[in-house]
Amino acid sequence: MRVLLVEDDKKISSALSKGLKTEGYAVDTALDGILGEQLAEINDYDIIILDIMLPKQDGFQTCRNLRLKKILTPILMLTALDDVSDKIKGLDQGADDYLAKPFHFGELLARMRALLRRGLDIKTALLEKYGVRLDLNTHVAYREGKETQLSTKEFALLELFMMNPNKILSRETISEHLWDMNFDPRSNVIESFVKFLRQKIDKDFNRPLIHTVRGSGYIFTDNEE
Repeated sequence: MRVLLVEDDKKISSALSKGLKTEGYAVDTALDGILGEQLAEINDYDIIILDIMLPKQDGFQTCRNLRLKKILTPILMLTALDDVSDKIKGLDQGADDYLAKPFHFGELLARMRALLRRGLDIKTALLEKYGVRLDLNTHVAYREGKETQLSTKEFALLELFMMNPNKILSRETISEHLWDMNFDPRSNVIESFVKFLRQKIDKDFNRPLIHTVRGSGYIFTDNEE
C-alpha cells in the first residue's frame, strides 16, 4: 500500500518512513502542510499520516482542505498534544483516527491496518480468496494450507491482488500503490515481481490465479483469461 507521511520533524519522518518501508509500504514524505496537500491531490494514496504541528499550513487546515476537495483517503493524524479538544477538532476536520506522540510503532501499524480494512469493508486481518490466505498481521501467506515464504514487496503485491479480485490492475495502478514517486515507469520491476510471485503462488498448483491480460495488466482470478 502507498502512504503519504506529512511530518516536519526530519528524524521522526526518516524513522517512520524507514519502518513503514520495512513493513512493505511505499512511502512519500512531505515536511510541510502545503506540500502534503499538493502530493495528496496528484497521487493516489491508500492512507495519509498527517502531523498537526506543521510549517506553512497546519494539519487541521490540510485535512480540511483535502476533504473540501473531495479527497477521501483515510487520514491518521499525529500530534504531540494528547488533548481531547485537539482530537475533537481533528476529527471534525475530517480525520479518521488520531494518535498522540510518543506512540509505539506497532500501534501505528495496527491503526493503519484498521483504517485500510474499514475502507475496503474487511472485518478481519485475514484475506482469503481462491484457497489463498493472507495474514496481514504476521505477513504469512498460505495456498491450500501450504505456507509460502514471500518477500516484503511480493507480499504487498499479493495483498493488492487479493483486495481487487477479478479486477484488471494496470502497471500504472500497481506502481501507484506499491512504489513511491521515484519509481521509474520504464523499468521492468513490476513484471519481475509478478514473475516471482507466480513462481511461489501458482507453480505447484494446477490452477493458476495470477493472469496476464495482454495490453492491460494483470488479474487475480480463478477463471482462465
